Amino acid sequence: MRFIFVMKKFSVFENCNLKSFTDGTFPQGSFYFSKLIKNRDIKVNGVRVGGNVPLKAGDEVIYYTTPAEESRESHKVVYEDENILIIDKFQGVTSEGLFFELGDGFVPLHRLDRNTAGLLAFGKGKAADELLDAFKNGKVKKVYYAICKNNFKESSGTLKNYLKKLSDLSEVLVSDKPREGYLTAITDYEVIEYLGDVARVKFTLHTGRTHQIRAQTAHAGFPVLGDNKYGDYELNKKYKLVRQVLVSKELTFFVDGHLLYLNGKVFKSAFEAVINN
Repeated sequence: MRFIFVMKKFSVFENCNLKSFTDGTFPQGSFYFSKLIKNRDIKVNGVRVGGNVPLKAGDEVIYYTTPAEESRESHKVVYEDENILIIDKFQGVTSEGLFFELGDGFVPLHRLDRNTAGLLAFGKGKAADELLDAFKNGKVKKVYYAICKNNFKESSGTLKNYLKKLSDLSEVLVSDKPREGYLTAITDYEVIEYLGDVARVKFTLHTGRTHQIRAQTAHAGFPVLGDNKYGDYELNKKYKLVRQVLVSKELTFFVDGHLLYLNGKVFKSAFEAVINN
């Protein structure tokens, strides 16, 4: 049998390892990384590798994927004009990989965790700075939906505490009191539907911190289902989930100036926060 492969070649710009480089550079390679490593379908400087090897700036990495693997989508376009691109990111795709895939001319306005699906926005041209300001200063309403552990004392409320990102780990610490190096995090929540030991919950972000919803809900006692960093291990095991059930569902713009045409517009993700098993 003759196998047909698609070859993709990339250059390494800074020291890292093969897994992190793949996650930040090539979405299809990231999807199938374990399989590519097992089959030795990745070359580093012309040599096939079978592990997560270290890379140096200047190294060349080549991936050999099948047409089926290559055709797996990383995102769908929700809206685009000369100023902005809004996409629906698939779960398992890194924001960094999408930035690289889209190429020059697109400025990321925010980011999503790898295993969070949903809306992700990019600015274009002269509008990028204005859009960055809108996201930074609360002129864009961000709504997420999730499935969480049903451990709620109240069906709605506001989570306000302080988060610190650990520089050497992809993790944040939570404090109930202001502390040096910690940033304020504010999130409104509302239980939409109780589903036994879990519940479907709507979140509205007033700040945009790393892992904000995941860390705050875990600290409050109702972690996002499937979260393998902050979540409930036994509950995740029960539902056989290793990725958080969390969706960036809505973006609503409250802007003016030459972006006034976006004012009041609501963009919605096609993804839903559901348990697929």
